[in-house]
Amino acid sequence: QVQLVESGGGSVQAGGSLRLSCQASGVTSSDHCMAWFRQGTGRWRGEVAAFYAGGGQSYYADSVRGRFTISLDNAKRTLNLEMTGLKPEDSDMYYCAAVLSCGGRNPLRAYEYPHWGQGTQVTVSS
Repeated sequence: QVQLVESGGGSVQAGGSLRLSCQASGVTSSDHCMAWFRQGTGRWRGEVAAFYAGGGQSYYADSVRGRFTISLDNAKRTLNLEMTGLKPEDSDMYYCAAVLSCGGRNPLRAYEYPHWGQGTQVTVSS
């Protein structure tokens, strides 16, 4: 059974930094992907960043490339998202997601992921 628990959200001023973490359990496949998505009220869940454990590759939405860094600590089963240069438009609920068999999938598409955490709020003030 896969369980994902996010932490690290909060409120910062524009230009600040936050680190989100997602503690995973039950993600044992070497071919898995884990990712961060974001969603605001009344909007679709949009991609932020993803990590493919099978190949060690990272993927980013254009809006965060160069500002955010995704990483996977395999020993701790933790997915991290380092967020720097935060902007007010980055404010949203952020969700961690996982799929155990990721080969051939699009890692930045929410519909590829059957497992989700409860989310953590990020608020950036101007």
